[in-house]
Amino acid sequence: MFDHVAKRKDLEAIAVKMNERNFEVEIVSTKKEALEAIKNSLPNGAEVMTGSSTSLKEIGLMDYLLSKESKVISIQEKINQENDESKRQDMRRKAVTADYFVASVNAITEDGILVAVDATGSRVGAMPFAAKKLIIVVGAQKVTKNVEEAMERIREYVFPQENQRAMVAYGMGSMFGKWIILEREAFPARVKVILVEEALGF
Repeated sequence: MFDHVAKRKDLEAIAVKMNERNFEVEIVSTKKEALEAIKNSLPNGAEVMTGSSTSLKEIGLMDYLLSKESKVISIQEKINQENDESKRQDMRRKAVTADYFVASVNAITEDGILVAVDATGSRVGAMPFAAKKLIIVVGAQKVTKNVEEAMERIREYVFPQENQRAMVAYGMGSMFGKWIILEREAFPARVKVILVEEALGF
């Protein structure tokens, strides 16, 4: 039920709704095109932070940011290089105000509302206001009828997979910590949503 890949015409209808909500939208066919769309949205020398995301890993963004090809500054890489845990936490908090914050969400409704949840808030803290520019990548299997179904998708379908991933990655399970619902954007051109015609992430 929660892994059905929406068709192009459905994504186009959602894009219209999102435009009405002041979200800029680009529809791409593949993961490779999603990565190119992000690259084209990041100016040379920009400071970029990424939210922890299976979707971003699947499109190759993490590898790109660490490559010689990258023309941007990865804040996450700077955090990774800091050995002091206290300083790393401070850097993470400041990172939500990055020039560009790239992330994904757990669901998108047919009328263009974005829904995400995170255990600590580090993945979603930049979304409401803090980041100057927000780029969100969403796979076509994340479409739901409404916010209620979006939350059901997250609780019943996404969380078991994320909990398992967290156990492997961190040795501890995840939890429902901070929920974010992006219904409308106040600032023109602040939020860009890349809709991908493939399943991406959970």
